[in-house]
Amino acid sequence: METVQAQVNGMHCAACSGRIERVVGKMDGVDSISVNLAAETMALTYDPDTVSLDEIGSRIKDLGFEALFPEPSAGGLEELNLALGGMHCAACSARIERVTGKLPGVNAAAVNLAANTGSFTFDPSQVTRRDIRQAIADAGFTSEVQSAASSSFEERRREAEEKLAAQKRELIPAFLFALPLLILSMGHMWGMPLPAWLDPAHAPATFALVQLALTLPVVWSGRNFYLQGIPALLRGGPNMDSLVAMGTGAAFLYSLWNTLALLIGGHAGLAMDLYYESAAVLIAMISLGKYFEARSKLKTSDAIRALMQLTPDTATLLKDGEQVSIAVDEVEPGDALLVRPGERIPVDGTVAEGRSSVDESMLTGEPMPVTKEPGDSVAGGTLNTHGALTVTAKRVGQDTTLARIIRMVQEAQGSKAPIANLADRISFYFVPAVMGIALISGLAWYIGGAGFPFSLRIFVAVMVIACPCAMGLATPVSIMVGTGRGAQLGVLIKSGRALQEAGDLDTVVFDKTGTLTHGRPEVADVTMVRGTMARTEAVYLAGVAESQSEHPLSQAMVRHAKKLGDDLPAPDEFEAIPGKGIRAKVGYREILIGNWALMEENGLGFGEDTLSPQAVPHYESQGATVVYFASENKLNALFAISDEMRDESPEVVAALKEQGLTPVMLTGDKEANARVVAGKAGIDTVIAGVLPERKAEEVARLQAEGRKVAMVGDGINDAPALARADIGIAMGGGIDVAVESGDVVLMQNDLHALLTGLNLSRATMRNIKQNLFWAFAFNTIGIPVAAGVLHLFGGPTLNPMIAGSAMAMSSVTVVSNALRLRFFK
Repeated sequence: METVQAQVNGMHCAACSGRIERVVGKMDGVDSISVNLAAETMALTYDPDTVSLDEIGSRIKDLGFEALFPEPSAGGLEELNLALGGMHCAACSARIERVTGKLPGVNAAAVNLAANTGSFTFDPSQVTRRDIRQAIADAGFTSEVQSAASSSFEERRREAEEKLAAQKRELIPAFLFALPLLILSMGHMWGMPLPAWLDPAHAPATFALVQLALTLPVVWSGRNFYLQGIPALLRGGPNMDSLVAMGTGAAFLYSLWNTLALLIGGHAGLAMDLYYESAAVLIAMISLGKYFEARSKLKTSDAIRALMQLTPDTATLLKDGEQVSIAVDEVEPGDALLVRPGERIPVDGTVAEGRSSVDESMLTGEPMPVTKEPGDSVAGGTLNTHGALTVTAKRVGQDTTLARIIRMVQEAQGSKAPIANLADRISFYFVPAVMGIALISGLAWYIGGAGFPFSLRIFVAVMVIACPCAMGLATPVSIMVGTGRGAQLGVLIKSGRALQEAGDLDTVVFDKTGTLTHGRPEVADVTMVRGTMARTEAVYLAGVAESQSEHPLSQAMVRHAKKLGDDLPAPDEFEAIPGKGIRAKVGYREILIGNWALMEENGLGFGEDTLSPQAVPHYESQGATVVYFASENKLNALFAISDEMRDESPEVVAALKEQGLTPVMLTGDKEANARVVAGKAGIDTVIAGVLPERKAEEVARLQAEGRKVAMVGDGINDAPALARADIGIAMGGGIDVAVESGDVVLMQNDLHALLTGLNLSRATMRNIKQNLFWAFAFNTIGIPVAAGVLHLFGGPTLNPMIAGSAMAMSSVTVVSNALRLRFFK
């Protein structure tokens, strides 16, 4: 099976997306399909040996839509798109093609003279983007990289903006003619006088013809309702446009028939049986609603656009002692880049020279800048605040952390939540059902003696009040805004499913090391056993002796020794003793450092001349590991080493309990040590002594008890447990996060982000439920009222113009409600 995401054009409501899902989903070889109406995308999993993308695309085209699948990659080849300058004729374009085509590794070169662009396919292992641009420069022309990373997104956004502008232009004639038409047709009923030549009592034909003249421009402005709705109806897949086309078309044709009858000598009373204003005002109001809906939907992608704009267009390359400005797309791994104060770091890399503070809030949501010095990692898009840095590029182009985050958020925005399934199922049958209700209602009133004009009004009202758009948009727009807002806050939610299930949790399982604790052992205290050696001397000797060991406890002692400010030379001799410790020689001193078993093996212990050994049980009761230090065959000091708990852990655990969640700690530590740490964090349930490979089994056991479980871990050795949990939440540890881990990634190395993610999920689910409520309420209440149910009991009927306005505003209400999530804190 292969999975592909595609853009889908031509959808207008949930009936459209539901029809694509149902028809394509039944094709042989299609495993799953999910169409997102708000994002206008399709996620497709299929067997390429059974069905091709061309066949799927053709089937979608038969339904009246267009699927744009991504171009397949050509076996390791890359494409470079350039805006070219300096060309004057065909000889210029041919020269560029010739000089670039001769470069080793350039597979194809195509230059468009009219558009001043060029496309070059090349093998990156043989030639670089800079080589191609340099060859063009040597030929006497200029070039500018057209970024492929954001071009597709920007192209779609530009198309959406152009479509929005076109909708706005169409609104002008619609309202320009619909408002005087409404005044003309209804004004005399409101007591407004009309001139004799226009009064229906004196000039009925003129009255009818003027209304027709005012209606035609409005119908033309809304012609897309007919051009798209009627073909969809004829194909057997009616949509919202079909409802509008049938409802307004019926009112217009009936009025046109009466106008013609009036002109050929019909009864003057026919002038009062015209419904031009209903058709025109309906088209105008529904067009206005669709304009507001489109404008609001455009804002749902603001978060993605903001992320894309973080990457600078150019970078400063340090080459042969010179500073050269190049396009970011030309940066290659290993390049040395200069990042001045106030500039954004162009790609992921490592600081080679300099010291500065870097604002990483765009990735982590953490407002405080982070100090960076040689050896530290930096991410593309982060802001260098005050010092100049020389950065060695590591990950470039689509491999940068920011690019991966953008891809992940886009995929999440195109996904569906399980809660959308009900709306999708209803939407598929909704439009045909509404047409049936409208026809039955109209016929029932006509047969009941209400007369044709009244029955027609009922038919039109039912057709235009139905709002499948609102049902189709209720879930995806909230997901789009919620996941986008999460990315801005440093919480990456990968799918609609994760968003929904994160709001339904009842148990949160924490890995201890690196999650509740910092994951970095530190020396908490040093106790001298004998008074014959100074504490600073013991710390220094231990640091020197342990400097050759990679053990985490050894590194903690080295870091502690470096705080003295002295350089730590290598020991004269060094020997690691597996499972016990080390033996080393520093100058004339024989050093032994390790656990109690190592001390006993060498006949060392607490003698009569030592201080009280009660420090050992005290440290162990605090959850610390005791490391023994001996010099010259005498036990000299005790190092208490512990993995310090995060400051925020108790606060976060308490907040989870207040929200009704049960916190659980899962660790490979001994029961006693685990209980100490859990007690400090406020966790009552502890599962200790569990090897990494068995953590997933413990998560499954909790699920078997009927719990909805989230697993919070560091995303590395906790991967099986993260995958097994209902929701896997990976602690990011800053910019080096593996964004592929877990269903939710916390970019901050701070547990407060967990609360942010859970609260955002709940807020988004509340928003979705509100949207679904309003979407169903509009239809559940509106359709019966439009069908005349209230009129049966002496109540009013629903004017088609009001019905159309209600339908138009239903979608606007849903999208506007979703946009409130942009302000979630």
